[in-house]
Amino acid sequence: MDVPGLEEKDVEVKVEDDTLYVKGQRKLENEEKKENYHRVERCYGSFMRAFTLPTNVDASKTEASLKKGVLTVTLPKREEAKPKTIQVKVAPEAKEKK
Repeated sequence: MDVPGLEEKDVEVKVEDDTLYVKGQRKLENEEKKENYHRVERCYGSFMRAFTLPTNVDASKTEASLKKGVLTVTLPKREEAKPKTIQVKVAPEAKEKK
């Protein structure tokens, strides 16, 4: 999720039941002083997004990081939900019939 200009303290990531919530608040103030004028721009706003998670997500291992304005949320699958490879063995009598 792109959240340019926000810091870690401005963003909240929470998993509740089967829903991921991302909330944040932007507080931006830009001040410019020149010889003939003084200008101040303020921008405030909050946002909230909710995402329904699939049943195979292990919510207890959720991790979030913020780097260069990009929020990354990692939601690993549960162990039992990961695919497993089963090796097929050839029975001894099947080898002899060839």
